[in-house]
Amino acid sequence: MVGIVFRMESQPSLRERKKQQTRLRISEAATALFIARGFDEVSVAEVAEAAEVSKMTVFNYFPRKEELLLDRVPEAIELVTTAIRGRAPGRSPLDALHALVLDLAERRHPLSGIGDTMPAFWRTVLDSPALRAYAREALEQLEDHLARLIAEEPGRLPGEEEARFAAALGMTACRTVFTATARRILAGEPADAVAADHRAFTDRVFAAVARAFAEFAEPAEPSAGPQES
Repeated sequence: MVGIVFRMESQPSLRERKKQQTRLRISEAATALFIARGFDEVSVAEVAEAAEVSKMTVFNYFPRKEELLLDRVPEAIELVTTAIRGRAPGRSPLDALHALVLDLAERRHPLSGIGDTMPAFWRTVLDSPALRAYAREALEQLEDHLARLIAEEPGRLPGEEEARFAAALGMTACRTVFTATARRILAGEPADAVAADHRAFTDRVFAAVARAFAEFAEPAEPSAGPQES
């Protein structure tokens, strides 16, 4: 069984809690409008009006319109950082990422993709070229961040190439699991039915990438050179 240790963070101040509440209110107002009418049909000014804040306040919290719907990139980066740096002794970065994916699914966190309310969200993203492009950009950003975290590791992964390969494998595993879950829920399967298979599929995918990385990291046998006839 993979293991992960989550660090306890100090409680935010009253000012920080108010900022979080404002950010959440803006995001929820934007999400409701985008799902109802489509991302490209809603202006930032309309989001500001629905959230009862100024347009400038919206941009202060969300510099890009796409971030109003795909607003969990900072949270994903924080979760991955905590998982990698706070993992149990003896666990690899890929083990930690594996454990994080399972934990998110267990809690039905939105980043797990498991939930009966997710289809409307995904259809909104799929209907917007801008949102699809931003999602790809966010995944690249997360992969780069993961590579930097892995490169911090002493000993086994001193090279940038090794760290980037491990990060690419880890993100491939995450995308594979998330996409499989999304397709089933979009097809109309209940979230509970999908969740029942989620752990087993996650285990299979991460076992495959762990084998791939182990083979990559294993020093190759020296070549004996060309054989003379």
